Amino acid sequence: MLEKFYSTPNVKSLFRSFILARRSRVEITHKTYFQVAALAVLSLRANCPPQLQDRQGWLRFIYCMCTFVFQLKQDGKAFDRTLKWGESYPYAFPLWFGPFICLFNIHHPDYVKTLFESTVPKDTFIFSFLEQWIGEGLLVSQGQKWFRHRRLLTPGFHFDVLKPYINLMSDSTKTMLDKLEKYASGNESFELFEPVSLMSLDTILKCAFSDNSNCQAESGRNTYIQAVYDLSNLISLRLRMFPYHSDFLFYISPHGFRFRKARRVAYRHTVEVLRKRKEALKEENELDRIGAKRNLDFLDILLLARDEKQQGLADEDIRAEVDTFMFEGHDTTASGLSFILYSLACHPEHQKLCREEILQTLDGKDTFAWEDLSKMPYTTMCIKESLRLYPPVPATSRVTTKPMTFCDGRTLPKGCHLLASVFGIHRNAAIWENPHVFDPLRFLPENVSKRPPHAFVPFGAGPRNCIGQNFAMNELKVATALTLKRYQLIEDPTQKPKLIGRVVLHSINGIHIKIKPVHTN
Repeated sequence: MLEKFYSTPNVKSLFRSFILARRSRVEITHKTYFQVAALAVLSLRANCPPQLQDRQGWLRFIYCMCTFVFQLKQDGKAFDRTLKWGESYPYAFPLWFGPFICLFNIHHPDYVKTLFESTVPKDTFIFSFLEQWIGEGLLVSQGQKWFRHRRLLTPGFHFDVLKPYINLMSDSTKTMLDKLEKYASGNESFELFEPVSLMSLDTILKCAFSDNSNCQAESGRNTYIQAVYDLSNLISLRLRMFPYHSDFLFYISPHGFRFRKARRVAYRHTVEVLRKRKEALKEENELDRIGAKRNLDFLDILLLARDEKQQGLADEDIRAEVDTFMFEGHDTTASGLSFILYSLACHPEHQKLCREEILQTLDGKDTFAWEDLSKMPYTTMCIKESLRLYPPVPATSRVTTKPMTFCDGRTLPKGCHLLASVFGIHRNAAIWENPHVFDPLRFLPENVSKRPPHAFVPFGAGPRNCIGQNFAMNELKVATALTLKRYQLIEDPTQKPKLIGRVVLHSINGIHIKIKPVHTN
């Protein structure tokens, strides 16, 4: 097969042969895919900038491209490297990926305040990959479209809407804890992220769409659940693999085929859910009348939202917001909760204090009420401290549309790609004393008041902060509390997480803990 590639007279016919091979189901190895990618890169030489036309310039170009690929190697040390560089550059520094892509990495709250309080748009270089799945939802939309959608969706996260979700969150958490019981009798550690992710997905489906999917029991059999997982993983893979930044190379790859297949499954499911709900709402056109019969969910508010001109969201916009909420709502929460439970397993003294507070709050009850959430200040501080050390979204990006001047008078020109490193801000030694130490008392009110307001930004800040942050915090509190009520969490010192920044914070080797039943009088 490879000889045919090399014998083709030009790159265009090479790719034509390649596609024909794919269509005829000829087996092609990953090595061959990247040989094709290499030939595509070589074909750029004829049209590259003049300074790269000479042999030395071209060799430097190839070297930089290879450096870029290896810099993105998932070895679990990338965050350590950026923190090390941050010690030399306390506010920000440029991160070069190859000869063309430069991100201005910001890791100080004074600088990120300027960024978050501005109206600069999201960086399309990164978010364009997400848009191919979730469309132009709140996460990636810009300008007036974003402003209108944000205003129409905000009522979906009002306290009155969130209150009934507490029971649903409790039910999903209890299902997960029942599944974990098989690990409580032995001394073996287990990987935590997968069951937590299914629990988070179950919660989203119940709360946002009133869908009792039973996905925690059917994780391998439910095609929609599998599609959501595949899409999240494939977007993460595409972000960190340079050849896949090309739409064409990704399209002809096995991963591109899987992506399109999963996207079709997710699209059909979302369209069917919307069709059924529209049918159910035909005779009801007011939220108050629906709320009198049953609890409102996110989908009700999406379908019946109206602006001052009594115009609602188009079907394509509703689908985009549903897919956005599915993506943002389950993966980020799963990452946050997994690292919270891991942090408490590593610090039994704080875990013990949290459990005592939780048992006192519940006072013999098996589930939470809305008013109980505000009665766990120490547990809340532990949750926040874990979110500081392990922010679910470790970075977010913007691009300047006009010159941006920071607090110290330094200015960036139009067209700069900015990376707000939430991970770097949360571990900046100039702001946090002993930044790598787990210390929940940092979040005592008297300590919070001494820090800049943008020193802790797990949900972002400014006009584009996370619209679902109250929903997420409620879920984290309920799931953490019910887990500690039932199980003692124990660290596995032989398996420390190796952190990687995909779309959300993950660990290469998983997140492993042990559990034991809690015996209470």
